[in-house]
Amino acid sequence: MKFIALPLIALLMGALGGWLAAGAATHSASAVFPGASQSIEQVAAKFRTSVVQINVETQAGGGLGSGVIIDPRGYIVTNNHVVNNGLNYQVVLYDNTRLPANVVGTDPNDDLAVVKITPPKHLSVANIGDSSRLQVGQPVLAIGNPLGITQTVTSGIVSALGRNINEGQNNLIINAIQTDAAINPGNSGGALVNMQGNLVGIPTLVPIDPEFKTPASGVGFAIPSNRVKFIVPQLINSGHVVQSGRADIGVNVVSVDSDIADQAQLPVNHGALIVNVKPDSAAAMAGLKRGDIIVEANNQSIQDTATLQDFLINKTPGQTVTLQIYRDNQQMAVKVQLGEQQFG
Repeated sequence: MKFIALPLIALLMGALGGWLAAGAATHSASAVFPGASQSIEQVAAKFRTSVVQINVETQAGGGLGSGVIIDPRGYIVTNNHVVNNGLNYQVVLYDNTRLPANVVGTDPNDDLAVVKITPPKHLSVANIGDSSRLQVGQPVLAIGNPLGITQTVTSGIVSALGRNINEGQNNLIINAIQTDAAINPGNSGGALVNMQGNLVGIPTLVPIDPEFKTPASGVGFAIPSNRVKFIVPQLINSGHVVQSGRADIGVNVVSVDSDIADQAQLPVNHGALIVNVKPDSAAAMAGLKRGDIIVEANNQSIQDTATLQDFLINKTPGQTVTLQIYRDNQQMAVKVQLGEQQFG
């Protein structure tokens, strides 16, 4: 998995974009992809009842997004950026029933949030699928409320898997699903659904084309359902993330380049320079110090902070890794038992 350094001017929060380049197929998905058990019409008809519209009142006015009912007690998963800075919330169900809602937990780092309503009878609850079983080329549906046009369904395919997308402000969506199913403003927090009728992702954003300053056509990203299954119970029970599941060394680093190497008279012109070691962290216990330069991790070259981040994304807390560092002019190997990233 590689960190996606897309040539973007900005990432459009609110899941703008992705105008569908081709018309929707008229045949059933089972004819396109082996293993699809239902037609597009069947999946759409069944799943749409578990997708809601979320109206948000803020100091700046109002906004809207989408959400998916994932618990019969009235819990709904959506994007953090949909509910962020909201004062009042209203959920609009499939049958146009309008209910007040409150936010019970947020995870800005994964762009996930959970809101809750007092559930009416016969609430339609989505089944959360296994996103690790997705394959490139597999047909999917995006269901949400783009531009406030409720219960809109668009079709497409899984374009790529394992994308790591930086949303800015130190927020990173790991293993994101890339799709060409049309996503527009208001789709954020809605559903990406496979042909078995299972939720496999939460649409969150599309990139902006840097040349035309418009949403990139046919390129959208969704948070994988397995990450949703890991994070959402924590938000329901604690209101915040207790375990991130992401490996962490416990340092602040900056990228080393030729200019920095010349100015600071460093022994190498690449790597990740440690500028701070957090107390009681994995780095502190391993003996890493401010001024050390990480140049290699498990025999993989570390050119800058981005490649160090790429390396850690593929690791889990508790694993032991070997770092090659420069301390002054001396190169040495340091074994580090990885800790767990803590979300503020």
